Amino acid sequence: MISRLTGKLLESADGSSLLIDVAGVGYEVEVAASVLATLPQSGGEISVHTHFVVREDAQKLYGFVSKSERDLFRAYIKINGVGPKLGLAIVSSLDLDSLRLVVSTNDPSLLTKVPGIGKTPADRILVELKNRFESLVGTAVSVVETTVGSAAAHEAEGALVALGYRPQEASQAIKAALAGTGPLNQETASDLIRRALRTFDKAVSS
Repeated sequence: MISRLTGKLLESADGSSLLIDVAGVGYEVEVAASVLATLPQSGGEISVHTHFVVREDAQKLYGFVSKSERDLFRAYIKINGVGPKLGLAIVSSLDLDSLRLVVSTNDPSLLTKVPGIGKTPADRILVELKNRFESLVGTAVSVVETTVGSAAAHEAEGALVALGYRPQEASQAIKAALAGTGPLNQETASDLIRRALRTFDKAVSS
């Protein structure tokens, strides 16, 4: 089992896969959008958590920016009708906060926005995720905190992206803004944006 690769980025083959040199061996890895958002320059070091899929006609590596993303991918591909390609698309389209929102509100509409998922598959995926979500993320889902807090966080992230920050930068800044604050449902998007911008200012001045 190949569970992690750390090496030199050689090239981005087609916008969704990377060629990574690890000790002279080139590994082609299909990666999630979060990995693409944080790519170093060609020749720079990159590290990805991976899942290795072996089939009769192919052997493929799928790469993720974190173990939690990989865990979500592994949960998705256990669902009937969800293969690695679709699982990767879900991971790339929905972060953990979005998934919490889907599960806690029992609303599959966000899932139907993922390429390749219609209403019926979305309903089936939602049912299976509800059965395993708490153990997957290691925490209970609070409907109030999730629906309000996630909406504010996503609105704030969207605003930062609109200001020109990369999606991964925006996500990290919002997480930093949330750290050490009060109950999640008391945080507005404006509060989070102000804190996130201060985070960026500190990074520039340091």
